[in-house]
Order: sequence, then structure tokens, then C-alpha cells
Amino acid sequence: MIPYELHHGTSNDFAIVDANEHHVSDRGAFAEALCADLGIDGVLFLAIEDAYTPPRAVMTLVQPDGSTADMCGNGARCAARWTAERTGADEVMLDTQAGTRHAQVAEDVTVEMGEPVFDPARVPVDADAPVIEELFEGYEVTAVNTGVPHAVVFVDDVDDVPLDSDAPAIRHHDRFPEGANVTFANPDGAGFRQRTFERGVEGETQSCGTGAVAIAAAAARTGRIPDEATVVVSPPGGDLTVSLDADTSTLRGPTERVGAGEASPTPSRRVDS
Repeated sequence: MIPYELHHGTSNDFAIVDANEHHVSDRGAFAEALCADLGIDGVLFLAIEDAYTPPRAVMTLVQPDGSTADMCGNGARCAARWTAERTGADEVMLDTQAGTRHAQVAEDVTVEMGEPVFDPARVPVDADAPVIEELFEGYEVTAVNTGVPHAVVFVDDVDDVPLDSDAPAIRHHDRFPEGANVTFANPDGAGFRQRTFERGVEGETQSCGTGAVAIAAAAARTGRIPDEATVVVSPPGGDLTVSLDADTSTLRGPTERVGAGEASPTPSRRVDS
């Protein structure tokens, strides 16, 4: 059996598996089964490389559909807390498929998210120039990569958006060759409220860290906030703080360990009838 811990970052729920200690031959099937059984948003496989200072961990996130995501902001924050607790460090490095990210662990966890990218070839989105508030399926979309591709839409009130019916057409739009997460936002005082339909989860999640950063980046690009700013972004699961500067961004928020369990390393892959 494969032991795991359950963690969440603003109600973005993950199981964490120590990849140094436990080998899972089919991570996709394992994640599909465990996410379906527990109703969680992904499985984080973490392998600590403690020969480094600060300690490093290789982070791989496998989503409920068995796919691998290059980056996950809330997952990275949970991974940083898990790594810090095992190494006695208050800062760690995370090697993700989107690059190496530095994290600081205190009461909250702050993780470096890199520079938001609007270059259409790197989002990717089929366009000759950055997609800034262009019409997709009746919504004005800004396309940005914050470790994974996001289609950001600013609306008057995110609660009025029929997310389950409207987001999939944007998520699977032909102009997004790898698909996109679809993130809706509305201004809320000095910050923004957020709802995200996540690629790989194929539904709304209670929080999305890359989506929070995408909202801040798109807001800056469209003149809603300064280019260098710190804003609070509020998905349903809780508040996240995003800071933008000239060439990078950070994401800060709480994490919590909420349980543990074990699962078969070779579950039967689920097939919808």
C-alpha cells in the first residue's frame, strides 16, 4: 500500500506521496482512482534532494484525469510546507515542470511563481499578438501563462457566471492547442474575487493559485492595477495574496495538513460507461 498525507491550500485539496520512499508505476491511474475516491484536486509526488541548501524537492502534480500539470500554485505551497517540515528548513526550492521555484515557509507559505507570459507562442494560444480581451464564446478573454495556460475573464459578478455550462467551450477552444484553465474575476475593493474551471479537474475548484496570479497579471496588463502591485485575490476557498514586480510574481496563503491514509499502488483505471 502507498501511504499519503492530505493537505490543502485555501481548500485546494491534494494527497502527497513521498516519491523517495514509495514507487508508483502508473501515476495516472493511481491519481485518477485516489482523486475520485477522496474528491481531491490532485496527487503531489515529492522527492526531496536534501544535499542542497536550501533543500530541494522534485514536484510532480498528477490531476484527477491522470494528466500532469506543469505547475500548481496551491500545490506548490503545500509541497513547500511538507518539504520544510521534513528538512527543518524555512525555505525550500521546488523543481517543477515549469521551472525551479523558491518558497518561504512561515505561518503562511509564499512561493515564487515566475514571470506571467502573454506571448501567444508560450501561452500557447493561436494568435499573432498577445490575446488581450478578445471575444471567445461571448466573453472577453485575456490569455496568459502563469505556469499553466489561463483564459482570464473580468465580469461584474463571478456569482452570475454559469461556470459549468459556459467555461468548457473556452477551456476546449480551438485557439488553445493545449486547452486552458478558465478564470473569471470581478473587482472587490482593492482586490478581486475569483472562480476557476480547471483543466485536468474538468470542473470548478475551490481555489486555484495559478489562476489568482493570472488574474493579477491580466489586471495589470489591462490597466486595472499598476504593473507592480500586491493584491488580494479571493476564490471560494479563502484569500490569496499575489505580488507582481518587474520580472516575477509570488503567491502567498495558508496551508493545512488535514489527514492521512494509504491506497493500492495499482488501482483499476476507471472507465466511464
